[in-house]
Amino acid sequence: MATPAVKVYGWAFSPFVSRALLALEEAGVHYELVPMSRQAGDHRLPEHLARNPFGKVPVLEDGDLTIFESRAIARHVLRKHKPELLGTGSLEQAAMVDVWLEVEAHQLHPAAIAIVVYCIFASYLGRERNQAVVDENVEKLKKVLEVYEARLSQSKYLAGDFLSLADLSHFTIMHYFMATEYATLVEALPHVNAWWEGLAARPAAKKVAEFMPVDAPGSPKKQE
Repeated sequence: MATPAVKVYGWAFSPFVSRALLALEEAGVHYELVPMSRQAGDHRLPEHLARNPFGKVPVLEDGDLTIFESRAIARHVLRKHKPELLGTGSLEQAAMVDVWLEVEAHQLHPAAIAIVVYCIFASYLGRERNQAVVDENVEKLKKVLEVYEARLSQSKYLAGDFLSLADLSHFTIMHYFMATEYATLVEALPHVNAWWEGLAARPAAKKVAEFMPVDAPGSPKKQE
């Protein structure tokens, strides 16, 4: 088999790297995951800094194009291979996809990742669990999810009655969040819970989830 023209650099258990992988899987793109080790500092090596001067993952190489930032990567992949997931049916649909992508990035993700860091990744990152930070962000996330419940009581998906990147972009951080004791925040909201279960049941999501272990403290180390 020919070497894939598309390469993704990073550690797949990262919710950022796995966001890029999910877009590729949903679009049916043949790609190569180039494994890196955070523990070994691969992201600080000169060759990686040449790909991303901020020393972050993921990085995507698509032929001669090299890009970073997971949401930008997802947009590029879908724009090229499956544009309907960006709401290309109309300007209104595209606008609503953009709105809810921004909501995910600025409202849900900061609170959810703060909880996940201390509940799932603390030992891997060499941190002690900070329950005060967890509690503060649980309260923030409750309020955000109430907005989601109202929205999803009006439409099947966030941007409307069609699946889009606005929905898919949530999967990877929510995959980890739902493995914490605070999953009940989602389970208590019927429309949010149904939406989440639909996302998690998608074949692409199931495949990406295989890279994202949640069953043991520090388990992401197994992926390096």
